[in-house]
Amino acid sequence: MGGKHGKYAYVKRKDGWFVKVRVFKSRGEGDPERYLPLTFKTRKPPRTYKVVDEEDLPEEAVKKVYEV
Repeated sequence: MGGKHGKYAYVKRKDGWFVKVRVFKSRGEGDPERYLPLTFKTRKPPRTYKVVDEEDLPEEAVKKVYEV
């Protein structure tokens, strides 16, 4: 079972890669610490996971996603 509880999601980057992130629900939407990038990236995310565009993330979180 994939991301049915929303604990993990994939962020779609502009270069075509998807990066897996840990989503902390207790933090606010605008908080850059809400999304913790993991060391996993792929071209095709699993269907059961939520996909988030990088434009929806705070700028500091986007910088962390590109470090992977």
